Order: sequence, then structure tokens, then C-alpha cells
Amino acid sequence: MNLHVPPPSPRRPLHVRLATPRGFCAGVDRAIQIVERALEKYGAPVFVRHEIVHNRHVVERLKGLGAVFVKELDECPDDRPVVFSAHGVPKSVPATARSREMLFLDATCPLVSKVHVEAERHHAAGRHILLIGHAGHPEVVGTMGQLPPGAITLVETEEDAETVQRPGDAPLAYATQTTLSVDDTAGILAILKRRFPELPDPHKEDICYATTNRQEAVKRLGADCDLVLVVGSKNSSNSARLVEVAMRAGARDARLVDDASQVDWAWFDGVDTLGVTAGASAPEPLIEALIDAVRDRFDATVTEDDGARETVTFKLPRVLTA
Repeated sequence: MNLHVPPPSPRRPLHVRLATPRGFCAGVDRAIQIVERALEKYGAPVFVRHEIVHNRHVVERLKGLGAVFVKELDECPDDRPVVFSAHGVPKSVPATARSREMLFLDATCPLVSKVHVEAERHHAAGRHILLIGHAGHPEVVGTMGQLPPGAITLVETEEDAETVQRPGDAPLAYATQTTLSVDDTAGILAILKRRFPELPDPHKEDICYATTNRQEAVKRLGADCDLVLVVGSKNSSNSARLVEVAMRAGARDARLVDDASQVDWAWFDGVDTLGVTAGASAPEPLIEALIDAVRDRFDATVTEDDGARETVTFKLPRVLTA
């Protein structure tokens, strides 16, 4: 008996635009290399205080190589190396490591270290610092921990900027978390400048080049895409900001996904143009796997946007290259 088997339904066409730049930045690449080189040089285990970068896949891969992630130094033995995460640490952390005669490797992004140096310079000049950032983020904790308690006031929102008070008659300065939304930060700074005219003119130098470049690339996507998928982990500040920037730029929908397994294909109803990018701590293979999953379901045409070409690199600690 001949059964009529209908031909498979043709796959719906879909235009996929890949943002440039996307994924790893120089600071993230350096931090991961520090853990990998430490494991090669000293063997496992190598302890890492906090997640080296905010990406679940990166952390799990390094665990498989022998890295042990801890919250605080008191979980580390004295005789094994410990790496400080890319987000930076309060001054008390390396001070404690030195007092215990531990071998420690600082993977703080050099652009975060630059903010630390600026904060110390302002403090030495007698200025009180207004830090624009998100409470509890490791980078903010690290920056505030560079100075004595009370030397920095955190400003999270435009509402905070309208109400923050100068302590006494202290002159003011400001610094910013490196992974913020460029546009949100500009709004907060405009309010602070209006209230405290002696503040320097708003600038973007504290927000790192990689954050700025990825946000500019997503603005271009959001203006023309029905859906934007941002590959990155939920605790990644720069990844979360990309979702916000895409929506503000005009995308009908934007979602943050750790990887292709988190995609709900119902999001694609009515989607003709998909934008894809990744936060600065997300590896390129996750993006490639997402594109493969899209191709499995759609007749996808993939194009790569023009954007900034990043050539920045940061040196590794000398102890790992000698």
C-alpha cells in the first residue's frame, strides 16, 4: 500500500545580522588566560576569588581544568595560588593575601584598575567621589574598597543623582563603573553637573572601549531588527545593558540567553530580521552554536555588520610569562 507522505514544509526565510564587535574583550581574554597559565605553571588546584568573569560556560570550563572558585580568601589554603577576578577587589583582599604569604595573581582588568587609580588621586586631593554604578556589583565593591569608608557615595539612578548630598563642603569628583549603559550614564552625569557645576564635564573614559563599542553595534541592530538575542549570563552587567540598549534603539523584542538551549522559538513569531550579539564575557563558540540552531529551523541568511575593529591587548603578569 502506498501512503502519501507530504513533503516537508519549506523553512521560513530569516535574515540574521551579526553585530561587530561582539563577545570577548581584551580584559576578559587576559583574565581567562591568567587562570589557564596559572594551572599550567602551578598545577591544579588554582583558586579563584569570585567568578573570573561573569559567564557560566567560562567558569564551568575552567572548573574542568582544575580551577576552584570561592567567595572569600578564607576558603583558600595558604600554599596554593589564588587569582583575583577581572572585576577588581578591595585593597583589603591583597593585603590579607600578603599577610598570609599567599601567591596571588591579580586579573583585574587594566581599565578597572585605571578607575581605582583615578579614585585614589581624587581622594588624595581632598575630593569626595560620586561613583555611578550598581550596588553589589563586584566592580563597584572593588572600587569603593580602594578608599576608606565614607570616601565614596554610590549613585545608581537619575533619582539618586537628584537627591545625593555633598558631605559638608567637600569638593566633588566622579567615577563610573566600566560596564554601564553609555546613555544612562550620560543622563545621570547631566543631573550631577547641573546640581554640582564644579564637576568636570561629562566624559566616557571610565566606560570601557569594549562596552561602548558593543552598545554602539547593538544600537545599529536594534534600529532594524524585530528580535535581538544577546548571548551572555544574567549576572553580566555589560550583557544586560545590551538588551536595554537594543530595546531603546527600536527592536521589537530583545532577550538575554546563556546559550542556544535557552531560546524560546515562540519569540520568532513574526520575526523577519534577527540580530545577534554577545556580551564581553561570552565566548564566540556560544554565538556559533546559536546561529547553527537558527539555521536548523529557518532558511537563514547571515550577514555581519560593519563595526569597530578592536586591536587592544593587555599584558599578562610577568610571573606567568617568565
